[in-house]
Amino acid sequence: MSFFAVEPTQDSQQIIQSSDFWPDIDTAKLRATMRLDGTVTDERLIHSTINAVSSVNSELKEWRQQKVTEGHESLEAVPAEQINSESVYVHLYARAIYSLTRANLIERLRDYDTTGAGDSDVDALADTITNLHRDARFAIRDILGKNHSTVELI
Repeated sequence: MSFFAVEPTQDSQQIIQSSDFWPDIDTAKLRATMRLDGTVTDERLIHSTINAVSSVNSELKEWRQQKVTEGHESLEAVPAEQINSESVYVHLYARAIYSLTRANLIERLRDYDTTGAGDSDVDALADTITNLHRDARFAIRDILGKNHSTVELI
């Protein structure tokens, strides 16, 4: 049996702000939700989170513009089912951001640990990366009101 000591997480909280429409992303909540330990520095987490926010916001740009045109000033104001007194859209948006952030961090693991052990660890996480990208894609498609798969006849 092996025991791996992990770095304790840092107690700092950073808020990633986007446009007024989108909710802020709390990196402490992201870190806890995605179980990111202290080996992920605040700087790396912020960088990956900003990248994820940029990507998700870009994919949802037309949807956001439509909702603003309808008179909804924020994601929270768009009519939706509520879960734990919060819009399902807010939950889905966070899921997309969190999933892409973690996928990005795992993909960059080779940069952090380029030893043979590091490469084999990343190879073992290939399914996790794929699943995280799928989770983000599903969350975005749910916001857009689209099915999770697209089928075309040839």
